[in-house]
Amino acid sequence: MTASHSLSVRVYYEDTDFSGVVYHASYLRFMERGRTELIRSLGVEQRELFDGETALGFAVRRMTIDFLRPAVMDDLLTVETVSVAARGATMDVEQRVLRGEEVLVTAQVKVACVGGGRARRIPDGLRRRLGIAD
Repeated sequence: MTASHSLSVRVYYEDTDFSGVVYHASYLRFMERGRTELIRSLGVEQRELFDGETALGFAVRRMTIDFLRPAVMDDLLTVETVSVAARGATMDVEQRVLRGEEVLVTAQVKVACVGGGRARRIPDGLRRRLGIAD
C-alpha cells in the first residue's frame, strides 16, 4: 500500500495573475506543500530530516505537469499526493490538484533524497512508512 495525502488550499489574491486566474508557478507551491504534508502525515517532520549529522532533504529532480483547467481567486482546491515508487535515492510521486471532483492539474514528480551535497538513499524507516520499495 502506498502512502497518500490530501491537502485543502484556498486560492488567494497573491496566487493569481492580473486576471484573477491562478498563476502557473502557484501550483508548484501548492504541490510542494502537498509533498511536505504527505511526509508529515507519516509522523516525520521536515525539521527531523534536517537536524543532526545525517541531515536529509528532498529536492525535485524532474516534474511533468499538465495544466488542464484554470483555478480562480477564492476557489477551494484539493492537492492529492501519492508516493508510487522508490529506487535508491529517488522517489516517484503523483499529484493532482482538484476543484471538487474536477481535475485541474496533474503532475508526475521525481524527488531525490539529498544530504551533504549529494544523493542519499531514502532511509529504510521512511521507505516503509511511504509504503514503497525498490
